[in-house]
Amino acid sequence: MSQIHDHGALNRSAAYASIAMASVLVVLKGWAAWRTGSTAMMGSLADTGLDLVSSLATLAGVWVAAQPSDENHRFGHGKAEALSAMFQVVLIAFSALALAVHAIQGLVAGGDLSDAGDGIAVSLVAIAGTLALLAWQRHVIARTASIAISTDHMHYIADLMLNIAVIVALALEHFTGWRLADPLFGLGIAVWLGWGAWKASQEAIYQLMDHEWADDKKARFLEVVARIPELRGLHDLRTRTAGNRDFVQFHVWVDAKMTVAAAHVVMDNIEAKICAEFPGVEILIHPDPEGHVDESGIAAENVLAAR
Repeated sequence: MSQIHDHGALNRSAAYASIAMASVLVVLKGWAAWRTGSTAMMGSLADTGLDLVSSLATLAGVWVAAQPSDENHRFGHGKAEALSAMFQVVLIAFSALALAVHAIQGLVAGGDLSDAGDGIAVSLVAIAGTLALLAWQRHVIARTASIAISTDHMHYIADLMLNIAVIVALALEHFTGWRLADPLFGLGIAVWLGWGAWKASQEAIYQLMDHEWADDKKARFLEVVARIPELRGLHDLRTRTAGNRDFVQFHVWVDAKMTVAAAHVVMDNIEAKICAEFPGVEILIHPDPEGHVDESGIAAENVLAAR
């Protein structure tokens, strides 16, 4: 439980940092968009505004996910992070669509720009601040594996690319007179945001749909349990992840002549070895006498047979 508490504090610190950064950038980019009239800068402003909203949603998601299990949520509140991530995905998608429409209108109109210098200066400040935020988010993600913070991290990677694209667009239009550079870069940014929304949605959907662990993670789990000599087999293995909490349940074969007390010791040994490799995992084990199977199909297969 202390580990969950520590993870919750780290996740909240990352959310607070992104809220502070987005708040500052919204003000700066709003001023720059007013000064330049740039489509790319307006797209960057829209994205940062949505980053602020999504960072607030991230804070709510990681706060709820860190709450302990209660009577109505016996498996905890981890899926709040996936719900927060999906909310962010919807915001990114709407931002991409709105920016694409505005960019196409700019292409039809031929583009217009007033003062590129202010936009470039603001974008450079945004790049410096975003790089600092990304570094802290990477530290938190490495410690907590939070899907909500990971999705927020993707926002700010996109924001970093947006700021670089804005500088290139403004510089091209200012120094070469190529008036279509700004709306073209705005359209490219819209496509980038849409692709980012698609990628960010996949992990959130996996968690909400109780998708199985990745193959390498499941293989590592089987390596751990295969080292327990009392086990004669393992079947009906089920895994899932909710927020930063992992869940696993399975049936194991033990000696049919083993007493309940002895089987309990074996189960405790299995749990200790799994928790050493997967800290904080929630485990549900059902012991069966060797060779006994109630399931059918893939659930009946002894997954330790090939090891």
